[in-house]
Amino acid sequence: MIDIVQAVQAADPGLGSRVIVLRPDSRALATAEALVPEAEAWIAENAPGARLVRKTILLAPYPGAMPAEREVTVMAFAEAQHLAAFATAWTADPEPEDDEAAPEA
Repeated sequence: MIDIVQAVQAADPGLGSRVIVLRPDSRALATAEALVPEAEAWIAENAPGARLVRKTILLAPYPGAMPAEREVTVMAFAEAQHLAAFATAWTADPEPEDDEAAPEA
């Protein structure tokens, strides 16, 4: 993952150093280019200035391989605390609902 972040930062230094690359199956994403409404609302409330962008980077699929173009979805944050809070809220597995966590009788 560090290689991907470094490639994103090299491709667009204007994004700054506080970026997170979202997996295509991230629950924060509605599409590769848009957040789900709940994530948008969370960003507005907790991480003003954050932005979602698509970037094309060169990345080797494994060490020593020839780099190939890859398009990735990136969240860029104004503050490190915002990145950490977003990662905690939107990239971790969701907590089960109380009904799901209760053992069956």
